[in-house]
Amino acid sequence: MTTHPDARVTLLRHQFDLTWALFDYHLDRLTSDDVLWEPAPVTWTVRPTADGTWLPDWADTEPDPVPVPTIGWLTWHIGWWWSTAQDHLQGRPPRARTDITWPGDAPAAVAWLRNLRTDWLTALDHLDPATLDATAPFPWPADPRYTVADMIGWVNAELMKNVAEIGQLRLLRAQHG
Repeated sequence: MTTHPDARVTLLRHQFDLTWALFDYHLDRLTSDDVLWEPAPVTWTVRPTADGTWLPDWADTEPDPVPVPTIGWLTWHIGWWWSTAQDHLQGRPPRARTDITWPGDAPAAVAWLRNLRTDWLTALDHLDPATLDATAPFPWPADPRYTVADMIGWVNAELMKNVAEIGQLRLLRAQHG
């Protein structure tokens, strides 16, 4: 059991570890066919560009109907928001959404997400408890009601939501292939 000088971080870390254990179950089973499977007529996915990078479908205003994301899109989405949260947590300038590309296949996406996990846990383990009460720079820009501790909790909630979506899509693909 991991503990931190601040009980809030210990609690948030335990929540994260539980969510990650559920995620790891699905990550171990993902195939490249799974990540690009389009479960509905209207989907958001990741697509290769002429230079070989993979970019996500995106709209600044949510379309109607809302597209069903592919696992590839969801893994990109996790990588995007998590990279941005880590940039903020570690005091780095946050990368733009358009600077975060998808790695190109399931094994590379899984490795990317596992590396993000390692970096996140390192940041949490070395987090100065005084930082927890600072205003959160993300995902609520300069709203003093939200703290860095809230941002860490948001990461847990967002990850849990995305893990559930990926798990459901993976199970549906297994049934409908």
